[in-house]
Amino acid sequence: MSEVIDISSKKNAEKTGQLSGLTALRRLTVDSLLRTWNEIKGTARNVIWSDIDPSLPKKDMDYLLKQMRLCLDTPGGEITARANTAELGRTYLGLNETGRARFLKMLATDFDVDERKLSDLTFAYTQSDTAPERFKLEMELRQALTSPRSTILRQFTALPEGFKFLVNMRADLLPLIGKDQKLKGLEYDLKTILSSWFDVGLLDLVEITWNSPAALLEKLIEYEAVHRVTSWEDLKNRLDADRRVFAFIHNKMPLEPLIFVHVALVEGMSDNVQKLLDTKSPVFNIEKADTAIFYSISNAQKGLAGISFGNFLIKRVVNVLSAEFKQLTTFATLSPVPGLRAWLDPLLVKDDAKILLPDEMAILKKINKDAASGAALLSILDGDWVKDKKTAESIKPILMRLCAHYLIEEKKNGKPLDPVASFHLFNGARLERMNWLGDTSAKGLKQSAGLMVNYHYRLSKIDENHEEFATNGKVVASRPVRGYLR
Repeated sequence: MSEVIDISSKKNAEKTGQLSGLTALRRLTVDSLLRTWNEIKGTARNVIWSDIDPSLPKKDMDYLLKQMRLCLDTPGGEITARANTAELGRTYLGLNETGRARFLKMLATDFDVDERKLSDLTFAYTQSDTAPERFKLEMELRQALTSPRSTILRQFTALPEGFKFLVNMRADLLPLIGKDQKLKGLEYDLKTILSSWFDVGLLDLVEITWNSPAALLEKLIEYEAVHRVTSWEDLKNRLDADRRVFAFIHNKMPLEPLIFVHVALVEGMSDNVQKLLDTKSPVFNIEKADTAIFYSISNAQKGLAGISFGNFLIKRVVNVLSAEFKQLTTFATLSPVPGLRAWLDPLLVKDDAKILLPDEMAILKKINKDAASGAALLSILDGDWVKDKKTAESIKPILMRLCAHYLIEEKKNGKPLDPVASFHLFNGARLERMNWLGDTSAKGLKQSAGLMVNYHYRLSKIDENHEEFATNGKVVASRPVRGYLR
């Protein structure tokens, strides 16, 4: 991790179009795995190899089944076992989307737990009447509950870059499990293995700077999910003296951030992301900073979905920043409201009578006397309304109320519909402020009608707020935000 990138090399990369996409990054990972696993394959004598069609047709199924069984019943020692596992991984990496789906289906169905054996052991356990016999049967039951496929999967953890392989495999699997119930067992096994290895206690909190390795900076660009990085200049701005980027990294994937957060050191609580991201704005004097704004949090590995790091990341970063900058008194986010229009638009299409109040209908009638309805508001939102100051000011009270209602009142299974709200509220933050036209990018307008939110992490209240939300589902919100509700 000692490689240092100078500014000129990064600019040259940008000019020549070398900013790779996620597909290219995945290809680099595949190439690295294949090179490494080819070397492992060469150290063993009894490894079989045959070309398999990328779509894995039926004619190749028997060969694949043989490969998988060799990973369980290896004639030879540890070296041969590792080589067989590497060989199976090579096969998977050579498949296309259709082939990988068939590979995963075989792994899920042909290497599941033995249900008959499990049933027999369960019956024997209930009938046993001596402690030694029950203990023996309990141990056998534990072993029977371990699927053969989980044994195969765990063997990848002993291979170089095997963890990244399993993370990518689960990313391939997740979109498929809704279509096939049998794949849920395989997903459970993968998640169990990855959860044990990616426990937050095993992760390193790393500050990413302009002098970090090129591969890490490139992935910071590609994995940014909230506010797209448009250029190396944009990235450099986000890594300047008044900014910080922190990531959780696992020592088995040293150049692969698991989750990362962008922080701006500012004076007062920020209300507009375009101002924060402006590459032409001067560097802020951090000695005057009293607020740390978390303006982007991105999960970098799709295959680790459902394995939570974010709540730990924010608290760790708050501790680091508090130690470095004693003058910081406020820790808050500048967050999107990504689910607002996905919730609102269908209601406007149906012209739901409950969605708009009489005085709001009157406002819309002033804008368009022939269309005082939900459909009229939707028509405005789908247009270029931001550039029309009069229209924007007219619909502001409507959207602010609707946003407050959505964030505080609209829930599913006791949790807010909005995923960002649910995340921060669960972590103990307070819904502090809604910011009108906080994000006027195309994405911001499409997702949340340009609204952004500040969630305030008040250190003395984090645990209390978390308990209120976790226990009672209470959305802790400031008086001004609640004031929009009617």
